[in-house]
Amino acid sequence: MSTLSHALTDSTTMLRRQLRHMRRYPSLTLQLIGLPVIFLLLFVYVFGGTLGNGIDGASGGRRAYVEYVTPGIVLMAMAATAQGTAVAVALDMTQGIVARFRTMAIWRPSVLTGHVIASVLQALLGIAAVTGVALLIGFRPDATPTEWLAAAGLLAGFALALTWLTVGFGLAAKTVESASNTPMFLMLLPFLGSGFVPTDTMPTWLRWFAEHQPFTPLTETLRGLLLGTPIGDSAAQAIGWCATLTITGYAWSKYLFNRTASR
Repeated sequence: MSTLSHALTDSTTMLRRQLRHMRRYPSLTLQLIGLPVIFLLLFVYVFGGTLGNGIDGASGGRRAYVEYVTPGIVLMAMAATAQGTAVAVALDMTQGIVARFRTMAIWRPSVLTGHVIASVLQALLGIAAVTGVALLIGFRPDATPTEWLAAAGLLAGFALALTWLTVGFGLAAKTVESASNTPMFLMLLPFLGSGFVPTDTMPTWLRWFAEHQPFTPLTETLRGLLLGTPIGDSAAQAIGWCATLTITGYAWSKYLFNRTASR
C-alpha cells in the first residue's frame, strides 16, 4: 500500500470513529448547534426591534436586524463547534487512546485529521441549522448561485482554520476542563467585531480592535456576498486570516503532537 493510500485509509477510519462518537453522544452536538440558534432568536426578538432601527440610520426593526446579525451568528456557530474540537482532542490525549494508536501500524497524523474533518462537517451542520432558522424568521439573502458558492467556500475555509487552531488548544491543555475554557474567547470575538453592531458605533480603542480581528472581515464579506452590501478589501483580509490561522494552527498542532510522541 502506498503512503498516500495508507494516509487516506487511516484518516477515513479516524473520521468514522469521530462520526460514531457524534451519533452515540448527540448531546454535545445539539448543544453546539442549539446555542447559536438561541442567540439568534434572543437578539432578533429581544434586541432586534431597537437595534434594527439604528443600523445605517434605517428604521427596519427586527426585519432589518435579522439580516444584519445572521452572518455574525453563523460565525459564532463555527466558533462553538471549534470549542468542542478542543475538548474532543483533550479527551483523546488524557484518556490514553492516542498512546494506544501509536503502538499500531497507522499513519500517525490520521488521529488529528479525523478530528479536523469531523469538526468541519459539524460546523457546516451548525451553519445549516442557523441559516435555516434565520430564513424562517425573515432572513432574505439575494445572492446568486455563484455568491452562495463563494460564501460556502469561505465558511468551509474558516471552519478549517478555527479547527486546526483549537486542535492545538486541545493538545496543549493539561486537562479536559482547561481545553473547554481556553477557546472560549473565540465565542466573544463576534461580539467584539461587526457581528452585532457596526464598528463605527464603538469607542475608538475598541473600534480599532474590532476592525483588526479576523471575525470582522469574515462578517463583512458574508454580508456582501449574501446581501449585496459593500465588501471593499474585507474579502482579501478574510482569505488572509483563513490562510494564516490554518497554517499557524496546523504547524502548532503538528509540533505539539510530535512532541508528545517523543516523550
